[in-house]
Amino acid sequence: MLNSKIYAILIALLVIYSCGSGEEKNKSIDSFLVGNPVKTDTIFKKNYVAEIQAIKNVEIRSRIKGFIDKIYVDEGSFVKEGQILFSISAQEYSDELQRAKAQLKSEIAQQKSLKVELRNVQNLFTKNIVSKSEVEIAEAKIEASEARCEELNAEIATAQLNVSFTKIKAPFSGYINRIPLKLGSLIEEGSLLTTLSDNDDIFTYFKVSETEYLSFVHSGILNKSKTLELSLADNSTHNEKGLIETMDGEVEKSTGNISFRGRFKNPGNVLKHGATGKISIPFDLKDVLLIPMSATFEIQENYYVYVVEKDNKLKLRRIYPGLSLGENYVIENGLSPTDKILLEGIQLVKEGQVIKVKN
Repeated sequence: MLNSKIYAILIALLVIYSCGSGEEKNKSIDSFLVGNPVKTDTIFKKNYVAEIQAIKNVEIRSRIKGFIDKIYVDEGSFVKEGQILFSISAQEYSDELQRAKAQLKSEIAQQKSLKVELRNVQNLFTKNIVSKSEVEIAEAKIEASEARCEELNAEIATAQLNVSFTKIKAPFSGYINRIPLKLGSLIEEGSLLTTLSDNDDIFTYFKVSETEYLSFVHSGILNKSKTLELSLADNSTHNEKGLIETMDGEVEKSTGNISFRGRFKNPGNVLKHGATGKISIPFDLKDVLLIPMSATFEIQENYYVYVVEKDNKLKLRRIYPGLSLGENYVIENGLSPTDKILLEGIQLVKEGQVIKVKN
């Protein structure tokens, strides 16, 4: 009997609670907040991951085979254009140069002898002592000697070039990076000795989606002189502003992105080749319409809002949002500043419903 009474009391309390909850629910949707799109000027910043590269960054490689005789620089040091960085054992190439020069000297002497022989043969030919073929043979010997001299001159030039390659110089001023090989190492032609970076200016490469790119173009807010801001890996901001220098002429098929290149001054050599950062592009937006994202909803990839008409009846309207600013959309088309839209409770109403507007 007691259990029956307790059960009845619980049922009664449940009914009372349910009624109370219904009243609260009805009260919460008794009136709705509406408002106009906000027309304003604002600044919008779009961020992109950026790859930082030195304006000049080259691999310094050996053009000949040999042993590293001397290393004139240390890792991280600054060098000037033309400064000697490495020397490679030069004795073999010096010997080749001297050998080629000696052979040329010998050939020139031989050629003088052949010219004397030619004159003698020509004299004998004029006296009909020898035939014309003897003259032609003597002339051919001189032509062969001249060709041999040209060949030896080419060998001398190659040997001189190889000797010059034993002194490896900086092609431009910059900073030496890691030196993987040490003094006395045997290197082959093409061996990597170090890399050299000119960091006075740096490039930043970042990618913009095709959709964003078109949005920027249509809005008239993107041009090559647009100022860039650069944040580093520790979230600090680079002191210098940058500029967009160029962009790719095609969209990457695999990603649908367009690559942009910015340029920044780099005082103090703070920025290093191969680092990463974040590019921020500030845009000045004039007379744009803003509405809260919470006032919009999506149907089959299209965006809509409820417009409140004069009789407080709701009408569905498609809109075309552009940029996202925090919790707001910039409306490109579909609304005017005089339109009133439903700002809350969009999931609780339907098209054609008459609502009570909050005062």
